[in-house]
Amino acid sequence: MSQKRSRKYPSKSSNHSSKSANVKGNPLGEVRIIGGDLRGRKLPVLNAEGLRPTSDRVRETLFNWLQFEIPGANCLDVFSGSGALSFEALSRGAKHATLLELDSANAKQLKQNLQQLKLDNAQVEQVDSLQWLAQPANSHYDVVFLDPPFHKNFMQNSVDLLFKNGYVNNQAWLYLEQEKQLDWPVLPDGWECHREKSTSQVRFGLFKYKE
Repeated sequence: MSQKRSRKYPSKSSNHSSKSANVKGNPLGEVRIIGGDLRGRKLPVLNAEGLRPTSDRVRETLFNWLQFEIPGANCLDVFSGSGALSFEALSRGAKHATLLELDSANAKQLKQNLQQLKLDNAQVEQVDSLQWLAQPANSHYDVVFLDPPFHKNFMQNSVDLLFKNGYVNNQAWLYLEQEKQLDWPVLPDGWECHREKSTSQVRFGLFKYKE
């Protein structure tokens, strides 16, 4: 959803819950945790068409924004892909992370990476993300990472389901990552972009309810 050689923008999975598809088998490339207790640890990323881990540069900016919000937070990674955002959050003190991933091989790799890091405060759900979000939430999340596959128009539907079914409340932080040229999705009244930046191909922002 970090090595630059692993970023492949044009092609994305057609399913609803993965930033990867058509896994070839063996790991190819890696993501590196850039901060926190696990800083410097490198994790394998499967060779998958359209895999687009959030880059080191973007993650560093995001977690600087969230430096006081991540410790103790309950996080949801809606389109987990490489799991880079969740691993980074856990390294920096998040209480728990839920990673949604449809592809079975990639979900297995995410679980193996969690075991390698000896983390027991995260769970990988091998599910279709939009179907999962369509169910009423069992609890609220403090931080939600929403980085859907590009060129599939999943962003607005995902945002709508998050709010409709109670996954976020007015105290949560919502991170969005999408194609640079697109407008932000429509959020409920009172929600505003707290901070945003862009790279050559990506627009990313942090959203918060403003009373």
